[in-house]
Amino acid sequence: MAQQKYYLSQDKYDEFVSELEELCTVKRKEIADALEYARSLGDISENAEFQEAREAQATLEERIATLKGIIKTAEIIIDHHSTQVEPGSTVTVKKEGSDKQVFHLVGSPEASYTEGRISNESPLGKAMMGKKKGENFEVSTPKGKVSYAIVEIA
Repeated sequence: MAQQKYYLSQDKYDEFVSELEELCTVKRKEIADALEYARSLGDISENAEFQEAREAQATLEERIATLKGIIKTAEIIIDHHSTQVEPGSTVTVKKEGSDKQVFHLVGSPEASYTEGRISNESPLGKAMMGKKKGENFEVSTPKGKVSYAIVEIA
């Protein structure tokens, strides 16, 4: 099975690497200490502190695995000027019957619609990938198909 590729800005990549380092060193030690303390309280089968520490450990290990997977398959994107839409592009689109909108196409870990950053995996992002200035495309929504035109790519 092919691994998913994550498109990240250099800043986000660095943020994930830093978070991973913090989790693997500081947070793991804190949880190990909490588990040791909870064990010292006696019977672990009915020990709420021990159960909480185990849940925190599971959550931590899941986050570490997620970050390792993202970092391992990350492709750093840069803002660029291209003739077609791809991760890192800033795209101005015009929805049929609406004003122009500007979106920055990013990988899913950085997506924030309210900040104008959409994922290359979102329906709109997928639909505009590979399109060139002047091309039209449609996006399927719960209310039906919506038509867009690429006005500008930066």
